Amino acid sequence: MEESQLERNPRNGFLALVLRPINWLKMLGGELHWSFVLGVMIVYGISQGFAVGMIKVSTMYYMKDEQKVQPSELQVYLGLLQLPWVIKPLWGLLTDTLPVLGYRRRPYFIFAGVTLTSQGVFGLLSVPAGLVILVGMMLKESRVHKFTHRGVNEKFLDAGKAMWTALKFRDVWRPCLYMYLSLAVSLNIHEGMFYWYTDAKGGPSFSQEVVGSVFSVGAVGSLSGVLIYQNWLKDHRFRDLLFWSQLLYGASGLLDLILVLRLNLKIGLPDYFFVVIDEAISMMIGRIKWQPLLVLSSKLCPAGIEGTFFALLMSIDHVGLLSSTWVGGLLLKFLKVTRTQFDNLWVAILIRSLMRIIPVFLLFLIPRSDPNLSILPEEMLKMKKGDNTLESENTEMVSLADST
Repeated sequence: MEESQLERNPRNGFLALVLRPINWLKMLGGELHWSFVLGVMIVYGISQGFAVGMIKVSTMYYMKDEQKVQPSELQVYLGLLQLPWVIKPLWGLLTDTLPVLGYRRRPYFIFAGVTLTSQGVFGLLSVPAGLVILVGMMLKESRVHKFTHRGVNEKFLDAGKAMWTALKFRDVWRPCLYMYLSLAVSLNIHEGMFYWYTDAKGGPSFSQEVVGSVFSVGAVGSLSGVLIYQNWLKDHRFRDLLFWSQLLYGASGLLDLILVLRLNLKIGLPDYFFVVIDEAISMMIGRIKWQPLLVLSSKLCPAGIEGTFFALLMSIDHVGLLSSTWVGGLLLKFLKVTRTQFDNLWVAILIRSLMRIIPVFLLFLIPRSDPNLSILPEEMLKMKKGDNTLESENTEMVSLADST
């Protein structure tokens, strides 16, 4: 009530915008245990945000300057990083059906944290690993009693059958196909641009600090996209919002073309200033385009297998990202974009920007429905009595999902 009154007063519009994430965290803490909320912040904010960001920049410089890897080859290597995300549903099924020492989550967090300690060679990157272990130690979780390993295979098969049944539903497989194709055809040539950024002869010769600051601005742009969607766009129909955001996404790719052709210098805009604008706008539009797909994915999950099925949808998305990265690498190789040769980089940028428009013609695969309404039929939204495909851990966020 207080938040709605703040929003009605124009003077308090900015205050309401700032307080909304805080109020959301309070609501989340009320619906779930505080350890879950803190765990999400550690895993996604620190481990996947801070740690992955540091690894990405240092890895690209190492592969470029020390290993002398071509940009097309680097894209293949970095694409392999998507593979653990592709098999994410397998890990979801494993944690749901095979508890360790009576717990379904805590031991797996500890195991993941111990595995991540190999990053300790990078100094600060040992901190996220330790925090993930801490999540496994403090996470509130009820212990499973009277568990028998004889039923593991049966639960795996039941969950697989449930997911296959859901995927055969027309309003499920069509959006899944769109999500894959929209990502796959939006070619990724990021490593080609990175090599050009840091080239002393043909590019602006950005230092490591400058590249890191550019990526940081991009993260701020991505966060801005989330806030814009949450405050002004979340009630728009999926198909309408995806249409305009995909067009803007294709247009934003042309900013790289202006940069590579050095047109920004002709109008008096320095390289760093223009790259910062480019990164912020591109990441903001990309996030606005991505948010409705996340909301749509949450509405495609049948009752009883919500967590595992959502992991399956995210793995489909990462297969699309993998395809985009590898095909983008092939494009760079075909156009002979190398560590020192960037004559045809503008062609790659133009092809990428044009291919970003292709998903607009695939929007018939997306349901023309209100994001606040259900998509699945009633029988798929109700868990059958006695259905033990997945345990109660997968339904602990049902009330939270229904309130969004």
